Amino acid sequence: MSETINTTRTTPIRVLMVVANPSTSTTVGGPVGFWASELTHPYLAFVEAGYEVEIASPDGGPVELDGFSDPRHESGYSADDLISMGFLSTPQLAEQLEDTAPLGALDLDRFDAIVVCGGQSPMFTFRGNEVLERALRAFYEAEKPTAALCHGVCALLDVTLSDGSHLIDGKTITGFSNMEEDAVDGMFGTQVMPWRIEDVATERGANFAVGGLWKGFAVRDGRLITGQQQYSGAKTAELVISALGT
Repeated sequence: MSETINTTRTTPIRVLMVVANPSTSTTVGGPVGFWASELTHPYLAFVEAGYEVEIASPDGGPVELDGFSDPRHESGYSADDLISMGFLSTPQLAEQLEDTAPLGALDLDRFDAIVVCGGQSPMFTFRGNEVLERALRAFYEAEKPTAALCHGVCALLDVTLSDGSHLIDGKTITGFSNMEEDAVDGMFGTQVMPWRIEDVATERGANFAVGGLWKGFAVRDGRLITGQQQYSGAKTAELVISALGT
């Protein structure tokens, strides 16, 4: 029996996944981090496609999950997220969260695509982060798939290209929607996020598409790929894989 060998590349496809560093919510207080499924679900899809995946964060070092995204959390909110449970229960995977690479120290030319994950911390730490914005501009202008999902889409809002235009101007994108912000605010009885992605994206000239409340949904506009919320990780990964042509 002969084996089928992939001879189209001499090096593996490498995807850079960026998660937020731990922070503190300025609206409701308490620790915030990244959302587990927004890392683990795309991670699984990429590994199954034969890609190499590296996890980085803007500042490097240890990163933390948003509590409600942890399938082991006492609330049981994400108890059915078996993919995240598997990731967190596998030592060689979980240990990657203990010492992430600082984004600014990486050679971005080594990677074929970038995916920015969401969670609560991005809304307090991503906007205005020059290292992250430079990385996104570099991937996009190098004509590589440039992706973000859920609240991680906020990292795209202020990115400008070399000609001074906003990256998302005229693009169709998605992200954590106003209807979902309304639902979360209603759940907690207070305003959870200091501002809203959909509002700012519209101001920047983007066509903001929504797939429905808590529905898995992702959009590709050329090499720009965005996912709506935590249920959209696998769909986002599928579009990245499609954009890579593999």
